[in-house]
Amino acid sequence: MPETATPQLSGCRPPFRADHVGSLLRPPELLRAREAAAADRITADELRAVEDEAIATAVRHQQDVGLAAATDGELRRESWHMDFIYQLGGVARVQDDTIRVAFHNADRQFEWAPPAAHVVAPLTLAHTIFGDAFTFLRDTVASAVPKLTIPSPSMVHYRGGRSAIDKSVYPDLAEFWADLAAVYAEEVRRLYALGCRYLQFDDTSLAYVNDPAQRAHVAAIGGDPEHQHERYIAVINQALAGRPADLAVTTHLCRGNNQSMWAAEGGYEFVADALFNGLDVDGFFCEWDDERSGGFEPLRFVPTGKRVVLGLVTTKRGDLESKDALKRRIDEAARHIDLDQLCLSPQCGFSSTKEGNDLTAEQQWAKLALVVETAQEVWGSP
Repeated sequence: MPETATPQLSGCRPPFRADHVGSLLRPPELLRAREAAAADRITADELRAVEDEAIATAVRHQQDVGLAAATDGELRRESWHMDFIYQLGGVARVQDDTIRVAFHNADRQFEWAPPAAHVVAPLTLAHTIFGDAFTFLRDTVASAVPKLTIPSPSMVHYRGGRSAIDKSVYPDLAEFWADLAAVYAEEVRRLYALGCRYLQFDDTSLAYVNDPAQRAHVAAIGGDPEHQHERYIAVINQALAGRPADLAVTTHLCRGNNQSMWAAEGGYEFVADALFNGLDVDGFFCEWDDERSGGFEPLRFVPTGKRVVLGLVTTKRGDLESKDALKRRIDEAARHIDLDQLCLSPQCGFSSTKEGNDLTAEQQWAKLALVVETAQEVWGSP
């Protein structure tokens, strides 16, 4: 049982009609404090105090705009996934210049080799990753359900594939997959014990492989571009097997989100059947903010009992969408799935990396308020 009761909305289960992916723009004072800590000008405790204040403010804003779920904005992280992955036992941070990442948008592009993760020892879980972050969030929310976001198991494998897993440690990848699922299952168990009732697995890989260029990347590093997503789905299901009935789990799928740039394109058709029918989660956050994401036709695969959160409000630009246009797009989606199975959110986080996307904090909160107002007019309830 949880150590502290978690707020819940009567009769409601996540994902909510108006929801959001998770990350929020870092306040300037937080970025300055992080730079000062890196230069040893302030202590770790002083940095944490700044983080605590920024998160408390962010939670108040989320509750004030009417969101039913609140995150910590991922304000303690450098990036949405690597801060978690580097805390897994057996994973080492390395500089692998052969693993390059390319992002672009209509105005700019860049390619670089970020620090990578190599599996150099058997995977273990020495401590509850983000456990302290969740308990602070849990104790800070008043009216909202605290939601924690973590990278899915797929992200430990996708970028480097077999080459990033030491063959002397895992000569047979079946053992790697088994250990990875077990470690995640234990993480889920521990988070539940802390009171987590809304958990999200963020998974870019399941959206990336809709892009033929990304499937070519999978093939180039020795993977199976036609079936790798099925392996990922199986591992996630193993990690979630037997989870408590009152733990709602969602997954977010996007094509990259770094300073308003993206890495992949393509509709969800390639993975839709296996994803919607095979992945054992309560809801799917999918981006549909522009033509990169294709049409709503893949929604025909969604079975009864699962929700899809339509990411129609972009986080990559600051201009505010038209409420009428959002309603028309919801109507378009409802041609392929029951309206009651749909929800609304921004298409991604606002700051998947510490730098954040190209919009202001005021524009961020206006977009979240728009999501809430539109959802209330369409569905009339959380």
